[in-house]
Amino acid sequence: MKKLAIEPLTRSAFEPFGDVIELEGAKQIPINLGTTIRFHDLARIDVDDEGGRPIVNLFRGQPRVLPFEVSMLERHPLGSQAFLPLNDRPYLVVVAPAGELDESAIRGFVTRGWQGVNYAKGVWHHPLIALGEVSDFIVVDRGGEGANLNEVQLDEPVWLMDEMDESFSLASVG
Repeated sequence: MKKLAIEPLTRSAFEPFGDVIELEGAKQIPINLGTTIRFHDLARIDVDDEGGRPIVNLFRGQPRVLPFEVSMLERHPLGSQAFLPLNDRPYLVVVAPAGELDESAIRGFVTRGWQGVNYAKGVWHHPLIALGEVSDFIVVDRGGEGANLNEVQLDEPVWLMDEMDESFSLASVG
């Protein structure tokens, strides 16, 4: 059985795959007569290839149970895809770099619950992996004509296990 290490989600570790959407380090701009703080430009939404347009969806993810077999990945070659959690629950992110799928480059991350992710155009990823309870996400995606979904079965599945890397555990995330 091929196990996939699960790492904490950080901006630097996730940079090859897109953006981590979080408030830490964001530019803050006071607006509305000082009654509101705008956390500015948190993710690069890239959806205009072939006449695409941004759309906003709500995804309701059913919880997955670990160990969990990852046997397929998908990508969106014409646009980015951002997931913004509405519940403060950790969820798992499995990704591989854009381009020809390199199964040896697959990585797994666990969020702190409130962190969002924005998959860059063409980045391979597993569909939503909610944990614990049903979880809702606002998803900013690409709408319009064109083939914007590729799916591939892995040559050898990888397993997400209960244990994380040595520096943390799922129980400590949140």
